[in-house]
Amino acid sequence: MLSYQHIYHAGNLADVHKHGLLAWMLDYLTRKDKPLSYIETHAGRASYDLDANEARKTDEATQGIGRAQGWFPPDHPFTRVLEQVRAEDGPRAYPGSPMIAARLLRPTDTIHLAELHPREHGALAYAMSPYPVTCHQRDGFDTAHSLLPPTPRRGVLLIDPSYEIKDDYADIPQHIAKYTRAWNVGIIALWYPVLTAGLHVPMLKTLAKTYPDALRAEVRFPPARPGHGMIGSGLFVINPPFGLDAEAKRLKDRFDTLK
Repeated sequence: MLSYQHIYHAGNLADVHKHGLLAWMLDYLTRKDKPLSYIETHAGRASYDLDANEARKTDEATQGIGRAQGWFPPDHPFTRVLEQVRAEDGPRAYPGSPMIAARLLRPTDTIHLAELHPREHGALAYAMSPYPVTCHQRDGFDTAHSLLPPTPRRGVLLIDPSYEIKDDYADIPQHIAKYTRAWNVGIIALWYPVLTAGLHVPMLKTLAKTYPDALRAEVRFPPARPGHGMIGSGLFVINPPFGLDAEAKRLKDRFDTLK
C-alpha cells in the first residue's frame, strides 16, 4: 500500500504553480456554455489544514502559499477559491485540486476523482460530499483508462501522481499515448516535479517528441529545506486552451523573483 499523503506538502510552491494554472484553465473553459468533464487520477484529500501536525512538520506551506500572497489578482479563480475556502474553514485552510474543480465547475459538468490510499480516499469522500462528484477508490491510471472518452467529451484530465513509484516516470508516456488515442480532443495536463536527480528528464523528452505542440510550463524555486531534491514544478499540457501560455509566463515571472 502506498504511503504518500499530500498533507505533508500541501500549499507548497509546486501546489501554487499547479493550482494556479489549473484554476485558470477551468475558469476559461466554463466561460463557454457547454458542459465539460473533469477527471483527476491522484486526488488526495481535497481539503487541507495547514495547522495540522503533518503540515507543520515540513512547513512547506510557509515557503509556498505563504510567499505567494499577491501573486494572483483578486479576480483570479485561484484567489476566489482560496478566499471562499478560508472564509468557511479558517485562514489556514488550503484547497487541493479536487476542491478547486468542485468550486469552479457547474452543475452541468461531470467530475471523477480517483484516490487509492484508503485514508486519503475517506477524507476525499467526506470533503466532496456536498458536491456532485464521483470518488473512485482505485488506481488513478486505470480509472482514467476506464472513463475515456468521457461524457461530456469536452474537458480536462489532470494526472498528478506522487511519483512514489519510480516506474511512473517510464510508464506515464505509455498511459498518455492511450489516453490521447481514446480522447484526442481532451486537455491532458501532467504535473511533474523538477528534481536535482533528473528523474523527470527522460519522461519529458519522450513526451515533447510525441506531442511537439504541447505546452511545457516549468518554474524553478529554492528547495523547501536543505538537501530537498525538488527544485521546481512543471505542467505538461496537451491541447492547451488559448491563453494558457500567457498565464504560465505571468506566473513564471513571479517565481523568478524568489531567492
